[in-house]
Amino acid sequence: MLRSSDPDGDHPPAGPLTGLIGGSPAMLDVYATTRRVAASNASVLLLGETGTGKELIAKAIHELSPRGSGPFVRVNCGALSESLLESELFGHVRGAFTGAVANRAGRFEAAHTGTIFLDEINSTTPKLQVKLLRVLQEREFERVGDTETIRVDTRVIAASNRDLLDEVAKEAFREDLYYRLNVVPIVLPPLRARRDDIPLLIAHFLEFYNEQNDRYVVHIQKDALEALVRYHWPGNVRELQNVVERCVVMAPGDEITCDLLPPTIRGGRDTSAMPGRGGDLDSLARELVEQGVATAPADDDNLFDRVVSRVERELIAQMLAACGGVQLKAAARLGINRNTLRKKLLEHGLDEGESP
Repeated sequence: MLRSSDPDGDHPPAGPLTGLIGGSPAMLDVYATTRRVAASNASVLLLGETGTGKELIAKAIHELSPRGSGPFVRVNCGALSESLLESELFGHVRGAFTGAVANRAGRFEAAHTGTIFLDEINSTTPKLQVKLLRVLQEREFERVGDTETIRVDTRVIAASNRDLLDEVAKEAFREDLYYRLNVVPIVLPPLRARRDDIPLLIAHFLEFYNEQNDRYVVHIQKDALEALVRYHWPGNVRELQNVVERCVVMAPGDEITCDLLPPTIRGGRDTSAMPGRGGDLDSLARELVEQGVATAPADDDNLFDRVVSRVERELIAQMLAACGGVQLKAAARLGINRNTLRKKLLEHGLDEGESP
């Protein structure tokens, strides 16, 4: 278990946290803030692109805190529909809905005396955000289908891969919930902003995957290393981890060479402008799917729905905005009927009373 060694609490120790790799100035700032906030019960909002290590920081905060001996419960808010997520978070009673054959405790109850980590909080719907706000303010809720109030002592750490202030401005995220979560914000830098850490991360992943696969890939060609450091890494550390694993598995000898790297990395193509740069739709779609696969957690068994749902939500949101919120006009542009559009708006939490 991680423990702070600072006796006074005024000056948290410098340097990386156990289990986290990197000594760049940006990451040292993250480590210092993590140590300082861990001693409190304050809500923390972790902000950063996909694959930057938000869950690792959430775990470090928990383990360094007085709650470290309690449970750490992670919930991916972007992986479930509104109804399933509500039941997952708050539990339900028998008969609350079709298939609810027994009472079931939710994740907030499971995290009592510990920490709950709400990943992809930006994916929650306005209805669910109301319940989350109440838990943060009152520390109480009811299970789905029940009237009995349950009180919990649970610290909340949330994470988002989008700028929540932008979501607030677009009225896609409640302003009051944002300020309740944003007591202490921690911004995790993208990998391209800490390139000096890339060789350290490569060495760490090489050691790990050599052991996992009973391999001995311990060298890396100079050109290959330069390509890896130069690459933009839209999927951040998670994408780098996947690339190193691929190289370890596919290397014929003990060295990583350029020919083992994906073409996008070998070519040194800068993907910083994705996805707004030019290009035909087929190429953009292929690159989007490649990034989705590269950045997906190893245990993700819902990749199809996650990728397709996000593209569908963005398309509908942009078309609705382009049509001034007029749903009939947006439906016509999308080539679907208005009832189908209304259903999709509800599914994606975009139903904000737009003009019919």
